[in-house]
Amino acid sequence: MENPKEFLLELFNTAVKAAHPAQVLANYLPPDRSGRAIVIGAGKAAASMAKALEEHWEGPLSGLVVTRYEHGLECEHIEVLEAAHPVPDDAGREVAERIMDLVSHLQAGDTVFCLLSGGGSSLLSLPAEGISLSDKQQVNRALLRSGATISEMNCVRKHLSAIKGGRLAKACWPARLHTFAISDVPGDDPSVIASGPTVADPTTSANAIAILRKYQIKAPQSVLDWLNNPASETVKPNDPVLENTQFTLIATPQHALEAAAALVRRRGLTPMVLSDSIEGESREVAKVHGALAIYARHYDQPVTTPCVIISGGETSVTVKGNGRGGRNAEFLLSLANTLKGEPGIYALAADTDGIDGSETNAGCWLTPETWNRAEHLGINAEGCLEDNDGFGFFDALDQLIVTGPTRTNVNDFRAILIL
Repeated sequence: MENPKEFLLELFNTAVKAAHPAQVLANYLPPDRSGRAIVIGAGKAAASMAKALEEHWEGPLSGLVVTRYEHGLECEHIEVLEAAHPVPDDAGREVAERIMDLVSHLQAGDTVFCLLSGGGSSLLSLPAEGISLSDKQQVNRALLRSGATISEMNCVRKHLSAIKGGRLAKACWPARLHTFAISDVPGDDPSVIASGPTVADPTTSANAIAILRKYQIKAPQSVLDWLNNPASETVKPNDPVLENTQFTLIATPQHALEAAAALVRRRGLTPMVLSDSIEGESREVAKVHGALAIYARHYDQPVTTPCVIISGGETSVTVKGNGRGGRNAEFLLSLANTLKGEPGIYALAADTDGIDGSETNAGCWLTPETWNRAEHLGINAEGCLEDNDGFGFFDALDQLIVTGPTRTNVNDFRAILIL
């Protein structure tokens, strides 16, 4: 192959495009698009979802959505506001209050469209009674550094919120509520996407307390008091306030992986899609991917070469060092340590939203020369990994992938090309 790096980037871009609202939202709208609707929403794709809805809806639209800073777009009828992610700020709290006010006095004949995507948990932040925004920020930061899975983090977030865990649906009742969502979570569980503001929540406050204990998170007393209060329970399945609700997934990680796999086949290579929902520590997941890649190259098992191993999901990083970098940089740095310059193996790991953790890059790329180049420059890969400094490692080698906001989010995309 003439340019492995460019091919890997093309695979990533293909995956992102397959999950973009401009490509998919119209396919899921009802045939009759002439009615009046109120639009609300939150997530990294909220602005692009709102814009796509405006372009394909024929009736009157109004409302507001919130997205991450620098992820906004100009819409004609729907107000687009921006707030902080992954740690919530006052802007997100104010938008959440406005959204709750907007839907709290609707009638049975009203229609609400809710547009949800990854990042909505932080962007739609309305602390529960007795909990300050500062308290929520403290818990959020601790969860992000703990190594907790996205499901565990969102379980806690739901129970500390006045809008998540079905509470937004309760506020909309008795209006008709239709949620369109882009999944960024392993398993595509609606109750986990953006912490499930419009669907029932099967988890409990006791579960949230257990998660805080599991990761030894010292929560403020106000948080513990609230979680021990029966009022902290979320909306449960079969609650009558959910009778007029519908939930539709318009894009998932699997859609993105399938699009990339189709491109691999068109180029005459064999794709092997491992899973769309891989979780676990990034560095440990990378070791498995690396061992599989080396085995395939040497023995043409479990897939014949030339091939591309593709996977998605959301890994996690237990932060112990002082370096920079998200889970994709950590994954690729651990993969570099595993491959140690193995010939014929190239890789890419990036977040489909264009932001790896809280950094400026979407991810990174790796070639067989990366290991030797780093050693030549005096950069110790193992030391960088121990310091959680994947960003620093690949930045020094000029191997970061910088896309800017993609305005969609179907989680991580990993591709390992074996020639």
